[in-house]
Amino acid sequence: MKPAIREELFRRFQEKSPNPQTELEYSSTYTLLVAVVLSAQATDIGVNKATGPLFAVADTPEKIVALGEAKVRDYIKTIGLYRNKAKNVIALSQQLISQHGGEVPRDREALEALPGVGRKTANVVLNVAFGEDTMAVDTHIFRLSNRLGLAPGKTPLEVELKLLKRIPKPYMQHAHHWLILHGRYICKARKPDCPSCYVADLCSFKGKTTAETAPKPKAKTKTKTKMKTGAKAKSKAGS
Repeated sequence: MKPAIREELFRRFQEKSPNPQTELEYSSTYTLLVAVVLSAQATDIGVNKATGPLFAVADTPEKIVALGEAKVRDYIKTIGLYRNKAKNVIALSQQLISQHGGEVPRDREALEALPGVGRKTANVVLNVAFGEDTMAVDTHIFRLSNRLGLAPGKTPLEVELKLLKRIPKPYMQHAHHWLILHGRYICKARKPDCPSCYVADLCSFKGKTTAETAPKPKAKTKTKTKMKTGAKAKSKAGS
């Protein structure tokens, strides 16, 4: 993808969404860190459902440690890999208390030294909490980078390093969210919604969908609702 096309790509992303935000719900750098750790192989919606009640009772490293692993596990048991994640949340909280005064460090090496925190999680925290120009490559960004021809690569790290070089500097702060949201809602894995895509003309993807093949919104099943209502009425009449 040529520099002029990359510039236009991110100009359109910015025009469409001037101030994109993470869909994870958090109230502090610490709760953001925990939410991102829990989001591995899980949806943001699923994480938010679990962390809402959890953060209501424990939103600091000290409170999480006091809560204990078993109770943390109960709060997050609807999330994939919840047992291991509960261990990591307790362990990283203990490490924050013992090594960082209970504060989340603004340092990649220190972040990646925390249990359950890898490069991608560190990048998200550095970008969202501290405003640094980092690029957390998840499955959406990896897919888009290859499909668009923006930063083709065989590994997340290869894609990340290319994106850091190729994304125009003025757009770097929000680029992570623009790409994730575009991959989540438009350029989906199985059936990208190319007819609704506002950057389709800049994309080099050969498997573009048409209006006929693009995913269609699911129709509401009014018939089922009526049938259920009728069934309830008959049940009441019989009783």
